Amino acid sequence: MRFVLRLGLGLLSLAAILTGLWHLSAATAGLSVTEAAVGPIPVTVFRPAEAQPAPVVVIAHGFAGSQQLMLPFATSLARNGYVAVTFDFPGHGRNPTPLAGGLTNDAAASGALLGAVAQVAAFAQGLGAQGLGDGRVALLGHSMASDIVVRHAQAHPATAATIAVSVFSPGVTPDSPRNLLVIVGALEPAMLRDEGLRIAGQAAGGAAVPGVTYGDIAAGTARRVAFAGGVEHIAVLYSPDSMAEAVAWLNQVFDRHGSGWLDARGPWLGLVFGGLVVLAWPLSGFLPRVVAGPASAALGWKRLWPIAVLPAIVTPLLLWRMPTDFLPLLLGDYLAVHFAVYGGLTAIGLWWRGAGLVRPRWGAFLAAVALVAGYGVFAFGWPIDAFVTSVAPVGVRLPLVLAMLAGTLPYFLADEWLTRGTRGAYAVTKICFLLSLAIAIALSLERLFFLIIILPVILIFFTIYGLFSNWSHRATGHPWVGGVANAATLAMAIAATFPMVAR
Repeated sequence: MRFVLRLGLGLLSLAAILTGLWHLSAATAGLSVTEAAVGPIPVTVFRPAEAQPAPVVVIAHGFAGSQQLMLPFATSLARNGYVAVTFDFPGHGRNPTPLAGGLTNDAAASGALLGAVAQVAAFAQGLGAQGLGDGRVALLGHSMASDIVVRHAQAHPATAATIAVSVFSPGVTPDSPRNLLVIVGALEPAMLRDEGLRIAGQAAGGAAVPGVTYGDIAAGTARRVAFAGGVEHIAVLYSPDSMAEAVAWLNQVFDRHGSGWLDARGPWLGLVFGGLVVLAWPLSGFLPRVVAGPASAALGWKRLWPIAVLPAIVTPLLLWRMPTDFLPLLLGDYLAVHFAVYGGLTAIGLWWRGAGLVRPRWGAFLAAVALVAGYGVFAFGWPIDAFVTSVAPVGVRLPLVLAMLAGTLPYFLADEWLTRGTRGAYAVTKICFLLSLAIAIALSLERLFFLIIILPVILIFFTIYGLFSNWSHRATGHPWVGGVANAATLAMAIAATFPMVAR
């Protein structure tokens, strides 16, 4: 019966994954997608395969993102007849150049970001000589990049239009930049919604109404704020409302009529990743047995509680005043040390409680680790890298994987050993770890506030990869199979996605 259930779930999962991938790949149907480089900046050009020269839209991602994150806008615009150009900012994605200034020198960081936009905008302007662009350029930027594209457009008045998604840009005036559309997720913080209303209100001469266009497009003074329904700071990039507003705005500015096609990849991404999660359970049945019987601490709650709670409190206190800026990876160094110290304290607690170790059969153990880690890194990593954001560490980022692994490995080995065998313990220790990071942020808010952004991502990782490690533990009998695999996967993800900064 269990075999039949595994087989049925496996087949349904594969069907879901293949259906989702087919729809995601179909988003570029009829488009020419070419990769290029502007100096060290990786760029991608999306355009109709057979079309006349058209306006070019330069699309810029936000902080800790990459050009893949802006794919919905790129495909929507290209399928409606525009030439869309995405790129990776310095320190982001596959751009090998570290971001100057990091979080401590705003002038240096802004200068580097503005310089990148200027180079890509010049590249976009040059597409006219190749018969692709018609000489007109517009800009679109999200979050961090929204202010950057606004400032570039103000310095280059020939920019025909600007679209600022989740914007905060105090320098906007009633007539600069030209033809500004603001898109904000309806569930984003009130500060961003108010900023959009303030910007539109400059042209309205008073209180602005979302969805109403003020000013004159022909004169370049048009302003509009639109709230994308039911989405927050990241989901706004996948909202059909966002795509529709962007396409309609540019159609008005450039007096064009598109196909009306809009990217709607959200459900298909859900189908792919949901299928991958479910598929992991039937596949775990093929893992080799590593030990004869279950190997875990199985301490029971009375003995487990101190080991679960004390590291959460002690770790941020130990690291409060300790300098941790030694990697060219924004806050990756602090996170690596936090993981390592937390794991070390947990291991001391296990030793104190006399939790013995059961040696695995090493050949079977290494094979199981390779299979579980391979699934986490490649089966999940490839669709994320292709359709969501850059998670493949390349070039200068490769050594950073080992540096992060030095922190994540002690934590996951100790935590998996502690929690497997006690029902509910895994969830408790993950809550403790997130609270520990929250304490660290509260103690050093100015230094660590970027970690607030990634706390939800870590929670998602703990949830999904916790299922993987649980299933691998049941199949192999040893908690370190999932521990090593999860440590390697998270180390790679952090090394690939956290912004690189100049030290």
